[in-house]
Amino acid sequence: MKYFLFICSLAFTLMIAGCGTSNSSSKPAREFTKNGQAQKLESSSASPSPSLTKPNVDETVVIANPESVTALVNKRHRLPESYQPSDLVYADVPFIFNEKIEKRMLRKPAAQALEEIFRDAEKEGISLLGVSGYRSHERQKELFAFYAKRDGEEQARTYSAYPGTSEHETGLAIDVTGGSGMCAAADCFANTSEAQWLSKNAYQYGFIIRYPEGEEQVTGYKYEPWHLRYVGKKAAASIFNQYITLETYASKKKA
Repeated sequence: MKYFLFICSLAFTLMIAGCGTSNSSSKPAREFTKNGQAQKLESSSASPSPSLTKPNVDETVVIANPESVTALVNKRHRLPESYQPSDLVYADVPFIFNEKIEKRMLRKPAAQALEEIFRDAEKEGISLLGVSGYRSHERQKELFAFYAKRDGEEQARTYSAYPGTSEHETGLAIDVTGGSGMCAAADCFANTSEAQWLSKNAYQYGFIIRYPEGEEQVTGYKYEPWHLRYVGKKAAASIFNQYITLETYASKKKA
């Protein structure tokens, strides 16, 4: 039984990279049953890991202040390669796994806000579980290399974040799911009561739905109702009330 749980946990770690969702119908990062539960992860361990092609320096910008809670991290704005959040803590909320490992962690203000949102959601009959929080730069490298080896780097970039451009490396982003564990990092989560509650209430705690529906051309990612990004209450309220993305918010602040 312990071996089975270990394999399940490993599969779930591998399936979430950017958050690791795919824009293709083949869902290359994972296969799901109709309820969204992880069913199988393909292996490509037979061949060596490829050497990754770094993004063109003319097309990306290194973030000057990665410690800012409103730091913009995306395919054009990357974290310094040596960056590691200085205030990581374990979020005291339930996850889909039991191990006390890296992806339970968030930066302290994000962890505190997450604990508050989980408590208040439960009071309203909404049960939530954490799926994946902080991810180190080295871990992101491993995951992206796995996808690039299996599907080719060009295809991998359509559903997974290149190392340094994943919000999970900031310690301010977390993927969540409902208390049943169903539809974790899967499209079917959008139709759940938990997703609806988060879309209406997350901003009050300083979180935004980072990749909103219909904004793929702006954010670079398809709709991910499970991916929460902490930006602080003031910024979250502004983004929510104006129906904008973090990209648009950042450009308005710069103007």
